[in-house]
Amino acid sequence: MKSMTGYAARDAEGRRWELRSVNARGLDLRLRLPDAPAGLEPMVRAAVSAVVARGNVTLSLRLGAGGTSGPVLNPETLGRAVEAMAAAEAEAQARGLPLAPSSATGLLSVRGVWEAGEPEAPPPLDVLRADLDVLVAEFDADRAREGAALRALLSDRIDEIARLREAALALGPAREAHIAATFRNAAGRLAEAGIADERVRQEVAALAVKADIAEELDRLAIHVDAARALLAAEGPVGRRLDFLTQEFMRETNTICSKSGLSELTAIGLELKSTVDGLREQVQNVE
Repeated sequence: MKSMTGYAARDAEGRRWELRSVNARGLDLRLRLPDAPAGLEPMVRAAVSAVVARGNVTLSLRLGAGGTSGPVLNPETLGRAVEAMAAAEAEAQARGLPLAPSSATGLLSVRGVWEAGEPEAPPPLDVLRADLDVLVAEFDADRAREGAALRALLSDRIDEIARLREAALALGPAREAHIAATFRNAAGRLAEAGIADERVRQEVAALAVKADIAEELDRLAIHVDAARALLAAEGPVGRRLDFLTQEFMRETNTICSKSGLSELTAIGLELKSTVDGLREQVQNVE
């Protein structure tokens, strides 16, 4: 089992990689690869898709500091600037005008003396592939670690559902006695109203069928077994676990609606809280 949430980063010789993911209904892979060489994008998609089945995944790569070498001097522009400065100084002297001493700083600040450097060549694909392999492996390991923690949490929740089911089952005799007394009182009132005994028996039998929760408890047991099997399985199981949480809640709601006994209602409400917590955790499972 793996979590849909994961993170990994890698720095290597001016290259900064980041790979992160959060939960999503399907696989949404977003790439930020400015100045990357041709052929890197399909390589990245294949590498990430090989280990991720679901999640909103973002991978970014920054190459160097701006993607170019440092600025370089333009000798031609510098030469013209020097000539212009010398001519200005000569003309000033001829006119008897004092000038501050010239400096290299002034020359280097002249527009056009500096030019942008040539764009740096991106690293070859085999170097980037080596980075990518390490990044994806660390990312997958991070998701597996969180998945192991999730498995433990989910297992505890499922064990609690099983315990509450047993508690509900143990209330069977007390609930039957309570329902029987309720039916006897209802039957007495119907008889006092002059309704035929046969009709009374039919109504009581119908109510008894509607109040029975044996099927719901049996299905809860089946769902518990199915959830435990999924937790022990390899590969993506999040969608199936999510479906099971819906089934858990369906049976729990039916038990609460049929309860008729305050102790069983309390167990039903606790079941609902446990199933809801299970559902929230399942949303992070791949």
